[in-house]
Amino acid sequence: MDDQTRIEIEAAAFRRLRQHLLEDRPDAQNIDMMNLAGFCRNCLSRWYQEAAAERGIEMTKDEGREAFYGMPFSDWKAKHQTEASPEAQAAFKESHG
Repeated sequence: MDDQTRIEIEAAAFRRLRQHLLEDRPDAQNIDMMNLAGFCRNCLSRWYQEAAAERGIEMTKDEGREAFYGMPFSDWKAKHQTEASPEAQAAFKESHG
């Protein structure tokens, strides 16, 4: 496989992951993803921001989140994010605190 094809396949897989997390499973809470997998949508938006910066494209945290979420993060939170349970918060604090 040549490099360009590999890049296109990786990009397609990323777009499908993004679709899955934003459209197919918006009910999966970021804190639950962090507790289970060690990453969440916000991590993906930060990685997007970092990849842009590596290519000389400056992007704020909020701009990176909006690019990933397709809307301001505050709008996403209002539509999809629920209050984390005390158990989820404790698990997060233990593993990431």
